[in-house]
This record gives sequence, C-alpha cells and structure tokens, in this order.
Amino acid sequence: MSVGAEDRPPGNRSTADLFGPVSVGRVSEVIVEQIRVLIREGKLVPGDRLPSERTLCDLFGVSRVAVREALRVLEASGLVEIRVGARGGAFVTRPSKERVGENLADLVTLTRMTAGEVTEARMVFELGIVPLVVERATEEDIAELHDLVKEGQRALKDGTYTMAMSAAFHVRVASCTHNPAIEMLVHSFHGPLLMSLQQAQDAAPQMGRQGAKEHLQLVQAIEKRDVEQASAIMTAHVQRTADRVAGRRSSRSARSGRA
Repeated sequence: MSVGAEDRPPGNRSTADLFGPVSVGRVSEVIVEQIRVLIREGKLVPGDRLPSERTLCDLFGVSRVAVREALRVLEASGLVEIRVGARGGAFVTRPSKERVGENLADLVTLTRMTAGEVTEARMVFELGIVPLVVERATEEDIAELHDLVKEGQRALKDGTYTMAMSAAFHVRVASCTHNPAIEMLVHSFHGPLLMSLQQAQDAAPQMGRQGAKEHLQLVQAIEKRDVEQASAIMTAHVQRTADRVAGRRSSRSARSGRA
C-alpha cells in the first residue's frame, strides 16, 4: 500500500520502506522498538510525521489497538508528540532533559546502591564540574542560586528546611554548566542524591545549617569566578556528607555486632 501525502515526513521522504510487518512477541513492543531504532539511526528525526494509524496498521500488519498502544508508549517516553486537529497526527520529537533524566532515574533507582557509593560518585561528579560552573554561570544563574540560598536560610529559621531543598540547590548548580548531558545526568541522579543527604542528616540532624552556609559561600566563589575557592568549598561540603554517611554505617554495624 502506498503512503499518502499526509503520511510523508518533511523533505518528501517516503516512510513506507522504513517499517516492516510485526508477527512476534507483544506486537506493540515490537512496533515501539522499530520506531526507536529508526530515530536512533536518524531515519526519523524531530519534526517528522509518522504515517496515519490506518497506514501504520497496514505497514506493520497489526490491529489499530496495537498501533495506538505503541504510540502511547512512545508519547510517554517523550519520543513522539500526538497532535489533534486537521493537521494532527504523531510527530517525532526531541525528549526534554527532564524526561530523559526521569528515564535514567528509573534505571538508577532500580540499581541498588548505598549512600556511601552515592557520595563517592558525587565527589567525582560535582567536583569535576566546578570549573565549568565557575566559567559559564550567567548573572541569571547566580541570581537564582542566591534566591535558593535565601529560601534555605528562611526555611532554617522556620524549622522547615529539608534535604530536598539542598538537593535542588545542587541540581541548579549543575545546570550552570549549560551542558545538556550534565543536566540530564544530574536530573537522573536526584533520587540517589536525596537519599544520601537524608541519611547524612539522620546521622547529624544539625547538618542543614552548615550546609546552607556553605551553599552561600559556594555561590559567592562562583560569583567571583574563583575556581580554587569553589572547589575547596565543594570538597569540604561533599566530604562532610560522606563522613557522616560512613559514620552512620559504622554505628549501625557496631549495634548489629552487639545484638
């Protein structure tokens, strides 16, 4: 069956020869994988319109139910955008860094890791990006970091400070690199980061006050474009968390040995 004009992506490229009949496994999953491969290989690019549901049914040799399920999965993954109306349809899109980060976060969450392992990774990652942060942070970035610091200080006074606020600060610092890959990685690492911070706070409930103070010092160092000072502050900041997590682990092991 030929593909109609409405099923042609930009550039008048025909998609009929891109898809093959599906006959094994759960058909919707196979359809999803075929389209993912085409996107990875660059045969389908952001902005391309997929063939209509009817045409996809014919090309894949499956029911409309299977095609609709596959499109829902692709939409949930951020690979396809479903538009309604006369010019609607399924369009290939570029996933946002937040969406990609969420997908990576799912993988990270399913991987068992300890708070100690997380803080060790933070020492490598967060210290590694400090030079980029200092070099690339814009005035807007610095202003937003100051706002986060002030918000944290108010919360400390109100007794409402949480480790989620600390984690949000570190995510915002990473975004100052203006590197999409780094931003996606830090979004994916948000859950483990929060877990390690929470365990450190459990070991030392007063850590929020010292951490907030160091947040301000870090922003000031970034504002002065002082890589050496910013690196020293970040090192002390993350190392203290690592020490408290290690101390908590040692304390639990000692109690377990006495039991």
